[in-house]
Amino acid sequence: MLQSGPYRLFFFSSDRGEPVHVHVARDRKAAKFWLAPVRVEYNRGFTKVELAKVTALVRANEAAILKAWHEYFGRN
Repeated sequence: MLQSGPYRLFFFSSDRGEPVHVHVARDRKAAKFWLAPVRVEYNRGFTKVELAKVTALVRANEAAILKAWHEYFGRN
């Protein structure tokens, strides 16, 4: 969906039944963020400093992520 430096932001087609969110991965690290407002659901491997950087990245792209989610899954 979106690549920013070493970070890949994406969602899975099986995520349809969940609230709007995005997964972020880098190497073997992963995190999941709920949107509106942005908050961490889980973090697997990102340090506190890197997680803050990833959180800022998700916030900066929240509108584009929401748009992509609704285009893919519909508004319901």
